[in-house]
Amino acid sequence: MTRHFLSLADWTGEELGGILDLAADLKNKQQQGEPHPLLAGKTLGMLFEKSSTRTRVSFEVGLTQLGGHAIFLSPRDTQIGRGEPIKDTARVLSRYVDAVMVRTFAQETVEELANWSTIPIINGLTDLLHPCQLMADLLTVKERFGKVEGLKAAWVGDGNNMANSWINAAAAFGFKLALACPGGYNPDEKILEDARNSGADILLTEDPREAVESADVVTTDVWASMGQEEEQAKREADFQGFMVDEGLMNLSAEHSIFLHCLPAHRGEEVSEGVLEGPHSVVWDQAENRLHAQKAILATLLT
Repeated sequence: MTRHFLSLADWTGEELGGILDLAADLKNKQQQGEPHPLLAGKTLGMLFEKSSTRTRVSFEVGLTQLGGHAIFLSPRDTQIGRGEPIKDTARVLSRYVDAVMVRTFAQETVEELANWSTIPIINGLTDLLHPCQLMADLLTVKERFGKVEGLKAAWVGDGNNMANSWINAAAAFGFKLALACPGGYNPDEKILEDARNSGADILLTEDPREAVESADVVTTDVWASMGQEEEQAKREADFQGFMVDEGLMNLSAEHSIFLHCLPAHRGEEVSEGVLEGPHSVVWDQAENRLHAQKAILATLLT
């Protein structure tokens, strides 16, 4: 049976931990200059309906380092952009490439691709979830603390795809999660309910100070994600008090780290002082997209 990477909830904590261990091993091999062509001859199709810097470069470079080849496909480059049914594209690409990574709007799109494909489908981002980013985040956390389990993570801001994926991660790894979201911007109700029913320790509040108190990890994202630009002014008003600044970070644990999936809007969701300050590990986090995604690819294709 073909295994896909659509949501962290589809994988056990043990399986995800194995991917993190592999990512750390592959990162060490790269840093030591040791070749690791685990996917020699493999080809990844990359479907982008949303533009990207980190996702495109990390997947393309990652598969090259693994000995394979990636093909970039935008809506202008495929018949999807001209109305071809997703199920047709899925069946055709299954005959050409070894896996497909898709960065799109609806979660239903990646699920339909997976339903009709005979090759692994990887969710590079949807409006609902961003599982590949979370694997990079967790790799960064593990590098800093030696573990993920038992820590406290605080999410401050929109209950978006990143927040939903942090919820899935908390359920899988058993760390405490506190989410501070303005009224009307809560994470997905079903994802939160399923995680809590599985035993996850998750607090949802409208008070960023309550969420960040004694946290080991503090993380946020832009207030208006791709496709929400017309809501920018309203969101700026609704999110007043939700900037992660030095005062808020001072409430976290002394050893805490700050994460941001980037791009960052300095002076909105995060202050310049925090983003460039001693708690920030956002550049390590960005690099770890490369290593985490190489591990995901290797796990799916070997």
